[in-house]
This record gives sequence, structure tokens and C-alpha cells, in this order.
Amino acid sequence: MPEHNRIDLIEFPIGGSGDLAAARAFYEAAFAWRFTDYGEYLDTSDSGVTAGFNAVDDGARQSAPLAVLYVDDLEAARERVTDAGGTIRHDIYAFPGGRRFHFVDPAGNELAVWSQ
Repeated sequence: MPEHNRIDLIEFPIGGSGDLAAARAFYEAAFAWRFTDYGEYLDTSDSGVTAGFNAVDDGARQSAPLAVLYVDDLEAARERVTDAGGTIRHDIYAFPGGRRFHFVDPAGNELAVWSQ
């Protein structure tokens, strides 16, 4: 169960579905991770922290691994992020399982925040 204001998962960008299959084969062979397949997105909790592999080309996919935090109230979290000096990179949008937004912190790090 995700916890409020905690990093819930790390998401790795994947170039496309062929690259997704290669990433899956690599992590299965190298570390014996098992995956839940959502088409263009793979999910595993075998990594010690939930990890996602994202091949969805929706304009919101990042170019580097992304820490994703969970919050109880997405709109309140968005307001706190901007009040603290963060910049919204991708505003709130829906995905299977919830909604999320991406922001950049003052040091230039991109993170995401999600809620159910």
C-alpha cells in the first residue's frame, strides 16, 4: 500500500515496445525479477522498491529514471510544490490506476507525484 509523501516507485523510460521486451528479458535473466505486463508498461516489486518500465509515448515520458511520490491529495500536493518553488512540467493527467503530475525542483531534478 502506498504511503503519503513517500517515494512509491522508480520509473525507467523505454524507447518502444521492442526495447521493453529487451529490458524485461535483461532484468528477468540478470536479477530474476517478475513483471506485471500492462502493454507498453511493465511493473515489478521484485526490485526492492516498485519499479516501472515505461514505453508509452504520450508526451509525458521522461528521458531519465524518475522517482514517483504518492500523496493522498494530488491538487494540494501540486499547490505545495509550486508554492515551494517547483515548476510543473506536466500538469495533472489520468493514467490507468490514478492521476499524476510531473515537476522540476529548484535543482533541476524531475519527479512525479501520483494519487489514486
